[in-house]
Formats: sequence, structure tokens, C-alpha cells
Amino acid sequence: MEELFSTFVRSIFSDNMIFTYYLGMCSFLAVSKNVKTALGLGIAVTFILVCTLPINYMLENYVLKEGALQWLGPEYAEVNLSFLALLIFIAIIAAFTQLVEMVVEKFSPSLYASLGIFLPLIAVNCAILGGSLFMQQRAFPNVGVATVYGLGSGLGWMLAIVGMAAIREKLAYSNIPKPLRGLGISFIITSLMGIAFMCFSGLKI
Repeated sequence: MEELFSTFVRSIFSDNMIFTYYLGMCSFLAVSKNVKTALGLGIAVTFILVCTLPINYMLENYVLKEGALQWLGPEYAEVNLSFLALLIFIAIIAAFTQLVEMVVEKFSPSLYASLGIFLPLIAVNCAILGGSLFMQQRAFPNVGVATVYGLGSGLGWMLAIVGMAAIREKLAYSNIPKPLRGLGISFIITSLMGIAFMCFSGLKI
């Protein structure tokens, strides 16, 4: 339980996908103009991370890595399919992205219209693929930890984009110097928020 809690908190704050690794910046900057739209995209990203990370973990540990297929018999003990990991991870992510796109289009056409091209582009969102690659790199002990890591990473990404959207909505009423309007001030705010999130890196959980 302690490991699950530690993984969950760290993935939200000290290992935040946006402010620590700057993954998923394209949709982060493009969609963070409106809180409602940003929240919708954040929920979609969180859902896909929670669904794809445990599946990719199971594939990694029981199919892809060296010796993973030994449950089929001793003759498969030295089979190594790890070279397929990236392709399979992307295929799983793309499948769930398509599912989310169909659900959003069916039940929330307004959100679907506001997200536009960035909803199907979740399939190539670096934060989601990064979650699976970090899972592979960190060798989590079980699928539960991998799932909690996916949930925390998604919530951390959602926290970042919703916070950014709230700030950008307020900036509409601010007198920003003309050269900094738009992406200029967005980059500055992202940098400041990243510095703020560095405070969590010292936490020992």
C-alpha cells in the first residue's frame, strides 16, 4: 500500500509529465485556452493512460521481454520480442484513442468539436507513450503499481492543463505586452509553473 501511495503522489507532482519531463506539450499549449475543453482532454488522457499502462505492462512482462514466453514451455525461454515493444505500445494506445474519440463524439459533440484534431492526436501524445516507456524502464513490480502510475500521471497531466487554462482565461483581462501575447506568455507561465513544481522534488514519500 505504501508503494502504491508513493507512486501515485510522485507521478502527480514530482514526476509530472508536463512540468518535469515536458511531454505532451503540443496539446497542452494548444488546448489550454478554455478550462472546460482542457478538463475534457485531461479526462480523456487520464482514461487512456489508466487503460493502456496495465495492458502494456502485461504484454511487456508476459509476451515481449526476453524469457517472458517461458510460460508456454521451456523451448520459448530464450525468445526475445522486445524489439516489437514500441510498435505494440503505440497500437494499443491508438486503439483506445479511437474508442475515446467515438465515445466523445457520441455523448459530447460540443467537446468533440472544441477539441478538434487534438482528440485523435492523443494517439501520438508523448505523455501517454512516455507513461508506457517509463513503465518499461522502471520495471514496476506488479500490474497494480503500473495502473496507479498511469492514474497518477494522467491526473498530473490534467492538473497541469486545467491550471494553465485557468490562468490563460484570466490573462484575457490582463494588459500583456504585445510581443508576448499568445504563445510567448504561455511559455513563460509554463516555465514558472515548472519551477513551482520543482518544490515537490524534495519530498520523501
